[in-house]
Amino acid sequence: MSTSDKLQDLISRCEGAVYISVNEHRNCYDSVEQHLANMPTKTDDINPDVREKMIQLDTVVEVQFYPLTPVGFHVVYHHDLDAALDEALACLGK
Repeated sequence: MSTSDKLQDLISRCEGAVYISVNEHRNCYDSVEQHLANMPTKTDDINPDVREKMIQLDTVVEVQFYPLTPVGFHVVYHHDLDAALDEALACLGK
Protein backbone atom coordinates (compact mmCIF):
# COMPACT_ATOMS: atom_id res chain seq x y z
CA MET A 1 0.00 0.00 0.00
CA SER A 2 1.42 3.41 -0.93
CA THR A 3 1.98 6.22 1.56
CA SER A 4 -0.94 8.18 0.15
CA ASP A 5 -3.19 5.10 0.35
CA LYS A 6 -2.20 4.56 3.99
CA LEU A 7 -2.90 8.19 4.79
CA GLN A 8 -6.27 8.07 3.03
CA ASP A 9 -7.16 4.87 4.90
CA LEU A 10 -6.26 6.48 8.23
CA ILE A 11 -8.27 9.62 7.44
CA SER A 12 -11.31 7.60 6.38
CA ARG A 13 -11.23 5.54 9.58
CA CYS A 14 -11.06 8.50 11.95
CA GLU A 15 -14.09 10.40 13.20
CA GLY A 16 -11.87 13.35 14.09
CA ALA A 17 -8.76 14.97 12.69
CA VAL A 18 -5.45 13.48 11.55
CA TYR A 19 -2.29 15.56 11.98
CA ILE A 20 1.16 14.79 10.62
CA SER A 21 4.21 16.73 11.69
CA VAL A 22 7.73 16.14 10.44
CA ASN A 23 10.80 17.62 12.13
CA GLU A 24 8.97 20.18 14.23
CA HIS A 25 11.96 20.14 16.59
CA ARG A 26 14.05 21.94 13.98
CA ASN A 27 11.84 25.04 14.26
CA CYS A 28 13.29 25.65 17.72
CA TYR A 29 16.81 24.32 17.10
CA ASP A 30 16.07 21.48 19.54
CA SER A 31 17.66 18.07 19.34
CA VAL A 32 15.40 15.06 18.96
CA GLU A 33 16.06 14.21 22.61
CA GLN A 34 15.05 17.70 23.77
CA HIS A 35 11.95 17.65 21.60
CA LEU A 36 10.76 14.29 22.90
CA ALA A 37 11.47 15.26 26.50
CA ASN A 38 9.34 18.39 26.13
CA MET A 39 6.38 16.80 24.36
CA PRO A 40 3.04 17.14 26.19
CA THR A 41 2.18 13.54 25.26
CA LYS A 42 3.93 10.43 26.56
CA THR A 43 7.02 9.44 24.55
CA ASP A 44 8.69 6.87 26.80
CA ASP A 45 6.86 4.02 25.06
CA ILE A 46 8.72 4.62 21.78
CA ASN A 47 10.62 1.49 20.80
CA PRO A 48 14.28 2.05 21.85
CA ASP A 49 15.55 1.10 18.36
CA VAL A 50 13.15 3.55 16.74
CA ARG A 51 14.14 6.28 19.22
CA GLU A 52 17.84 5.69 18.50
CA LYS A 53 17.24 5.87 14.74
CA MET A 54 15.23 9.08 15.19
CA ILE A 55 18.22 10.58 17.01
CA GLN A 56 20.71 9.31 14.40
CA LEU A 57 18.68 10.69 11.51
CA ASP A 58 17.62 13.86 13.36
CA THR A 59 14.09 13.04 12.19
CA VAL A 60 10.81 13.04 14.08
CA VAL A 61 7.60 12.00 12.36
CA GLU A 62 4.53 12.53 14.54
CA VAL A 63 1.09 11.22 13.57
CA GLN A 64 -1.72 12.29 15.87
CA PHE A 65 -5.18 10.97 15.12
CA TYR A 66 -8.65 11.01 16.64
CA PRO A 67 -10.34 7.70 15.78
CA LEU A 68 -13.64 7.90 17.65
CA THR A 69 -14.19 11.39 19.03
CA PRO A 70 -12.65 14.85 18.75
CA VAL A 71 -11.38 14.40 22.33
CA GLY A 72 -9.57 11.05 22.54
CA PHE A 73 -6.50 10.63 20.38
CA HIS A 74 -3.44 8.49 19.70
CA VAL A 75 0.07 9.70 18.85
CA VAL A 76 2.70 7.71 16.97
CA TYR A 77 6.34 8.84 16.78
CA HIS A 78 8.79 7.41 14.26
CA HIS A 79 11.65 8.33 11.91
CA ASP A 80 9.81 6.98 8.85
CA LEU A 81 6.43 8.23 7.61
CA ASP A 82 5.35 4.88 6.13
CA ALA A 83 6.19 3.04 9.33
CA ALA A 84 4.38 5.68 11.42
CA LEU A 85 1.26 5.29 9.27
CA ASP A 86 1.50 1.48 9.56
CA GLU A 87 1.64 1.84 13.35
CA ALA A 88 -1.30 4.24 13.38
CA LEU A 89 -3.38 1.89 11.26
CA ALA A 90 -2.41 -1.03 13.51
CA CYS A 91 -3.82 0.92 16.48
CA LEU A 92 -7.17 0.92 14.73
CA GLY A 93 -7.07 -2.80 13.93
CA LYS A 94 -8.40 -4.31 10.72
